[in-house]
Amino acid sequence: MTAKNTEASKVVRYGSLDDMPAAPPLSETVKAMSDAEIERRAFGDADAGALPADFWDKAQVVEPEGTEQITLRLPRRVIGHFKSTGKGYQTRISRVLASYVDATTKKTGT
Repeated sequence: MTAKNTEASKVVRYGSLDDMPAAPPLSETVKAMSDAEIERRAFGDADAGALPADFWDKAQVVEPEGTEQITLRLPRRVIGHFKSTGKGYQTRISRVLASYVDATTKKTGT
């Protein structure tokens, strides 16, 4: 599957991890860093949370959920509301529905 660049969000999505391009090579500066320096920088990064030592041993690849095209009848006022918020209204409707599913799944535990 080829990459899809969505205009509204500038997000590129791939069909699978195998479809992603290779990461750029590390710079010489990064290659020259010692393990201690890398760990020091990682611990100093507020956005990098601490991971348990065995995190990557237990990690599993989770493929993104696909979508399915359907025909859905919605009240005109609902469609009008989402359309009035601009381009990408179908994505926003989908996100609201997904949020509802997530919220109800957490409550019921299914």
